[in-house]
Amino acid sequence: MNRVPILILVVLSFLCAKDYIVDQKGKTFLPAKINAKVGDRLIFKNSDSFSHNAYSDDEGNEFDIGMQSPGQDIAVELKAPATIAVECAIHPNMLLTVEVK
Repeated sequence: MNRVPILILVVLSFLCAKDYIVDQKGKTFLPAKINAKVGDRLIFKNSDSFSHNAYSDDEGNEFDIGMQSPGQDIAVELKAPATIAVECAIHPNMLLTVEVK
């Protein structure tokens, strides 16, 4: 099996990756839904005057950014196709749905 074409596709997918800003404001993820691709990144931006958290337990895209201070930006890479739910451990009503293709 020739691995060069596969390697080229992987490199191209990272070159075409997109960043999505997820603002955390008013105890809400904005936007509340994102359609993305494997290799894209979610940039969590805390615009509130208090701390937030963002995490996902969905297989293949597990992450936990920990305690995020006001004004802080934290990036997470999407690693596998899935529909994932992102929540805030501090504010349980915050929910973001990300469709990763």
